Amino acid sequence: MNETRFRWRNRQLREHASVMDGTHAPTKLIKHTTYLNVYLKQWMTGHIWLYEDRIIYTGSELPANLEGTEIIDGKDSYIVPGYIEPHAHPFQLYNPRSLAEYAARTGTTSLINDNLMWLFLTKKEKAFSLLEEFMDLPATMYWWARFDPQSVLRDEEREAFDEQVVSWIEHDAVIQGGELTAWTDVLYNGDEQILHWMQETKRARKPLEAHLPGASEKTLVKMRLLGMDSEHESMNADDVIKRLSVGYQTGIRYSSIRPDLPEIFKGLKEKNHTHYDHLMYTTDGSTPGFYREGLINMCIRLAIEAGVPVIDAYMMATYQPARHFNIENRVGSINSGRVAHLNFLTDPKDPTPHSVIAKGEWVKRDGEDIKPENTIQWKKNGIDHLNLDWEMNEHDMQFSMPIGMKMINDVIMKPYAIDLDASASQLPDDTDEAFLMLMDREGKWTVNTLLKGFTDSLGALASSYSNTGDLILIGKSRSDIEKAFSRMKEIGGGIVLVDQGKIVFELPLPLGGIMSDLPLEDLMQEESKLKEYLKEYGFSFSDPVYTLLFLSSMHLPYIRITPLGIMDVKKKEVLYPSIMR
Repeated sequence: MNETRFRWRNRQLREHASVMDGTHAPTKLIKHTTYLNVYLKQWMTGHIWLYEDRIIYTGSELPANLEGTEIIDGKDSYIVPGYIEPHAHPFQLYNPRSLAEYAARTGTTSLINDNLMWLFLTKKEKAFSLLEEFMDLPATMYWWARFDPQSVLRDEEREAFDEQVVSWIEHDAVIQGGELTAWTDVLYNGDEQILHWMQETKRARKPLEAHLPGASEKTLVKMRLLGMDSEHESMNADDVIKRLSVGYQTGIRYSSIRPDLPEIFKGLKEKNHTHYDHLMYTTDGSTPGFYREGLINMCIRLAIEAGVPVIDAYMMATYQPARHFNIENRVGSINSGRVAHLNFLTDPKDPTPHSVIAKGEWVKRDGEDIKPENTIQWKKNGIDHLNLDWEMNEHDMQFSMPIGMKMINDVIMKPYAIDLDASASQLPDDTDEAFLMLMDREGKWTVNTLLKGFTDSLGALASSYSNTGDLILIGKSRSDIEKAFSRMKEIGGGIVLVDQGKIVFELPLPLGGIMSDLPLEDLMQEESKLKEYLKEYGFSFSDPVYTLLFLSSMHLPYIRITPLGIMDVKKKEVLYPSIMR
């Protein structure tokens, strides 16, 4: 088993030390190269010795023993540490394996991942088994421990969620607690359970991540006093400086839903801010198409283009997050003892690598991707096709609520008064209102209303992809909704579009009904098709995948459709309850 997440065994450590004496030969030797030393903040020239998945030495010396060593000419390359994504959501149609493999080939070789979907999709023991399997991926995979489900759940589901939290906090693959989207419950509503989990995380010497968009200085200070260490919701330079001044490690974001990074750097420059030691980039779980040029390499490029000193631009992607998460003894630098994550650059101002070594093995060489040989036992660990053993029918489609949800943008919804006849079999095309249903994947309950702004003509969309894993049905036509549901059930979960009785698009999501098993490059093409179809049917925003994901997310204003019913987010009140079937 690959030990790079935590430790190497005694036998391995002895072998590593013996490479310096010439008893063992390095497995790879990179000669006459220029590399970044983050501790000196300097470009150095010399040689890099690797033994299997570990960096043995960097400097001017050459090894005495080269028997069987792969010699790599590094004279035309600049080598930097593998990049770190400190805030990944590895379930945005893609799956942790497909994201990790793609990320590594584009230079991001360590990811700190959200664990939310594991809490819904499989049992704790099987989720932990998957975490062990992910150790064989080219990227180093770390995880969070969520304290809240980001939505409101029925009592039995919330109890099952809560029972898992402590075990996740204690797991040695978990290196932070958060992100805490239910911070208002802790700060204003006296949630002692979450506060206890926060303190247990601190006792385990793991940092806490907050989720505080638009927070005042007073709120930032209060949450810091309660234990929060980092925050990634800055939308401009003022937000960044406010968080830094309070003492947060501050994530600066370039994502599909919040591509704020260029404006942040512009604002920091205008304010003559030149200190970058407590900043780190994140792409915050972007949808597939946003990653066409890579992950963290895109952020570094934007930093350099904005005039950030080149070494600082790289350190925000490497050493700074490693130091924050207390993993700098493993990743984030090209120094003795670290995991062998190396990016080979043609020019320091171009952070997209032409070659990548991850865990001591090539994943990309001279521009050519090298496919890793590993498999994930999804089915064995409870991640299989969605199996619905129930049917929906006409009686489920009762739309009598007087209040609907109006889209303000991709993810923000406001309430509005419904004034059309929702008892019709099909809603008129001269309005942008559609039927909306959230259905329990076990078939126990449903919540029905209207959604304004999603489409002006689409017969139906059925999706098993959502924040809680429940089913979303949207459309103008009741009969098309039934057909879309049936087809989504038939393919074992996914996203299906139906119009005038015809299936016009489908994206199977065979991994729990949430994730595709396609390589990320192929998934990008399918997501692009989905966007084009929805645009033709009147979707006027930019990221429908996030719309589906966040319909039930209680960390966003103003109104949400949840397993308990239609909710007022600010008041945490159920306006109209879900209906038991």
